[in-house]
Amino acid sequence: MTGRHLKRIRIGVSAFFLALMAALFLDFRNAFPPEAVQGLLYLQFVPSLLKFIHAAALGAAGFILVLILTALFGRVYCSFVCPLGMLQDVIGAVGGRKRKPRFRPTPPHHLLRLAVLGLTILGLLAGSGLLLNLLDPFSGFGRIFSDLLRPLVIMANNLAAMVLEPLGVHGLYQVRWAVIAPVSVAVTLATLIPVAWLAAKHGRLYCNTICPIGTLLGLISRMAIFQIRIDSAACQGCGRCERVCKAGCIDMANGVVDNSRCIGCYNCLAVCPGEGLRFDRRWKRQNAAPPKPGRRGFILNTTVGLLGIVGLGRQVPPVIQSRPTTIPERVTSPVSPPGSGSVARFTATCTACHLCVSACPSRVLVPSMFEYGASGLMQPRMNFHAGHCNYECTVCLNVCPSGAIRPLDGEEKKLTQLGVAKFIRENCVVYTDNTNCGACSEHCPTKAVHMVPYLNTPEKRLVIPEVDPDICVGCGGCEYACPTKPYKAIYVDGNPVHQRARKPEVKVLDETVDYREDFPF
Repeated sequence: MTGRHLKRIRIGVSAFFLALMAALFLDFRNAFPPEAVQGLLYLQFVPSLLKFIHAAALGAAGFILVLILTALFGRVYCSFVCPLGMLQDVIGAVGGRKRKPRFRPTPPHHLLRLAVLGLTILGLLAGSGLLLNLLDPFSGFGRIFSDLLRPLVIMANNLAAMVLEPLGVHGLYQVRWAVIAPVSVAVTLATLIPVAWLAAKHGRLYCNTICPIGTLLGLISRMAIFQIRIDSAACQGCGRCERVCKAGCIDMANGVVDNSRCIGCYNCLAVCPGEGLRFDRRWKRQNAAPPKPGRRGFILNTTVGLLGIVGLGRQVPPVIQSRPTTIPERVTSPVSPPGSGSVARFTATCTACHLCVSACPSRVLVPSMFEYGASGLMQPRMNFHAGHCNYECTVCLNVCPSGAIRPLDGEEKKLTQLGVAKFIRENCVVYTDNTNCGACSEHCPTKAVHMVPYLNTPEKRLVIPEVDPDICVGCGGCEYACPTKPYKAIYVDGNPVHQRARKPEVKVLDETVDYREDFPF
């Protein structure tokens, strides 16, 4: 097989994966079935690794297949499967179209690469996945599409639906606007801007300096069975391969290819006019001088301004309070998504890829700020000011690639207690304004929040909420519906470890009909 064929195969496979990944994160209609989602995410390295560590299931061992492929053919993951790598190729192709020669050899920056990988591993061993979440290419790609592009797609869909509906065209319909989390958007922009700049100017330099997955696979790729090598006897010295190497790993002056940085794009094989470059077994390679080490790199620390708070979703209050509430909610723990089991397990496994945030139809899942602590930045949490968890919904349970959110069947999910609703009487409009409300009870699917007599006079009869904590599942329907501001009269306090709620009793209505009457209905 020629180099041109290898390059065409690589472009076709990578374009296919990129299109599917983009569609997965932009899918606001949940068109992808759960089986298809898990199949697409099987080969994503970090989510598969974390899922395997916490679940020890063969079905979560996609990272092992990636390691085997790397040991055989080098870093093919970086060019065939990694969505952020493919996005860099697109940006590089557009941004570097007018630059000739396009690329040139770059120093290997071994110290910088190993330092980033070492700090990432040390963070994981210390119980913090923040650095991995920030640098994981799959999660970075997910945040770019979920936090930046998805709101634009939803906006375009809703505007198109508004224009077409009066014309009798109903193929499009309006969907809920995405919740904007300023902190997550700021971090995502701080990732996208340098990645895009490096891709446009220097090809895959980000993959070979900052990405810890690229460094780890590069260490294995050094010993890969099949590698690209320069045949000094057949090489014509034209330098074409060096100019198209987006990894900057071909050094014609010394006649070597740094296979720890080669990402397997096969551009060099496609442009070589003769047999100067070959892709064959490593042990056929003649002894050559190792590449000269570059000067010491260093890590430039940047600080992202954490301004703003998570945006609030749309609310439709049934009543208007006469004055602002004064007693704040006493939340002792954030609410982690259903299927996560516990806050500790969730934060240790989640890579903050935001696929669940994109898939959530009620928009209750939003990127966190410091609710989980500093190491849990951007990991999704339940924000009941933005929405509530639909009682019948299991979408997020079937899309998580890392196993941070485990699948639950519908009945098990309905009995999983994420938290317990707490009622603050002094904030309730029934107490403050002597007016009926009942929005919290109306939105409670288990009737854990029910109304009890509060005032019974000839002039007025009022009822007020009461919570049965045993059957409350912490879905947040009551908190989302509560109209009081700035503090809610009812809110959900999260369970650090999810509990099992008691199944609510179903009351059977007396439907006895007296057929002796003329009109029994």
